[in-house]
Amino acid sequence: METHWRKGRISYERPRIMGILNVTPDSFSDGGLHTKDAVAHAFRMIDEGADIIDIGGESTRPGFTPVSATTEIGRILPVLRELVSSADVPISVDTMKPDVAQAAIGAGADIINDVYGLRAPGMTELIASSGVSAVIMHMHGDPGTLHSETMEGDAVSEIIDFLKERRTAALDAGIRADRIIMDPGAGFGKSHAQNAEIVEHAGRFSSGHPVLVGVSRKRFLKTQLPDMGADEATAEISLRAVRAGANIVRVHNVAVMRKALEKHLSQTACGQDSDE
Repeated sequence: METHWRKGRISYERPRIMGILNVTPDSFSDGGLHTKDAVAHAFRMIDEGADIIDIGGESTRPGFTPVSATTEIGRILPVLRELVSSADVPISVDTMKPDVAQAAIGAGADIINDVYGLRAPGMTELIASSGVSAVIMHMHGDPGTLHSETMEGDAVSEIIDFLKERRTAALDAGIRADRIIMDPGAGFGKSHAQNAEIVEHAGRFSSGHPVLVGVSRKRFLKTQLPDMGADEATAEISLRAVRAGANIVRVHNVAVMRKALEKHLSQTACGQDSDE
């Protein structure tokens, strides 16, 4: 299993780390140093072991205020251009807006990470015509309700069905199978218990594609590991997802994740892997 991007391919003989680079005002608040600081942070994550950098220009945290495509593009593109010209890893852009995706692709983005599951009109066609890779994520409901409504019933089965349906739509639009990554959408319209279920069943969301799981600093971590710090809990729960079949973990703190992952891989090689 592998994902192709414009400079090469990502294979999954080992789990991969996607480093989160938020370029929203609450992340890099000084507009004058915004691009410089963001690019420097991206390179720190690469040095720490990030295999992919994921740039986001619109927050989707609880209570977020949507921004226009123009605002999002203005935040993302300066950083994206710098990274595309100098980084040697795939650069992903986290957006659900086709206009933003189009601008990002034009500036050299390798992956569009769409939390809305390629549901916006024209998004599948844009991805197909450009040849970039896409993360198809499950979001319960829509962006306006994702933090106020949670799923009912068998969440895992519903997510699997949704991802299969969006996979079919993507393939029918002409997106190549080796350009698709699946994301069950932990934290997007799910209860704490459902988020834990997603982690434990990560491999079931594959349908033959790599699975990305992103639990970084999400509130449900406190229900699982109340005595751990946010980044340590992120690493531990991400490892649970890896053990269950996840191929990519999306995190804020790459150094902590890399250390935990290396320990896990070492234990696995020695036949000593455990959940401790």
